[in-house]
Amino acid sequence: MRALLFALVLVAPAAHAQRWKDIGKTASGNMVSVETRSIKANKGLISANVRVVFTKPVKAANGMWASSRTMATVDCAKRTLAAKENAYFSDAAGTKVVERHVNKIPGFGPVLDGSLGQIALDYLCKNAKK
Repeated sequence: MRALLFALVLVAPAAHAQRWKDIGKTASGNMVSVETRSIKANKGLISANVRVVFTKPVKAANGMWASSRTMATVDCAKRTLAAKENAYFSDAAGTKVVERHVNKIPGFGPVLDGSLGQIALDYLCKNAKK
């Protein structure tokens, strides 16, 4: 029993680490990652959970942001992105929510050069199975 518990303790961090794949850095040096198991393609659109860990935490009205997660959908043909939900966390691991916004009707818009959106769009359009 003790050996099984020990094995689970060793495997859990490795499994968690594989959940997010680093896909690039923003213009300000923040690492952008995609949750590989969340990537889904449907009728020319690709959706995925994307996160960013801020190299320097950001001071916000409700506290400090150390990381964020965005539920995004990209349209590769139009090179646009829609964010369904944004969550901001006080820790880099993304476990302590500081702020959360859900867009009931997400609208597609252009991505800014060097932004999380551009990194995500480029990666998903190049690598996702359509």
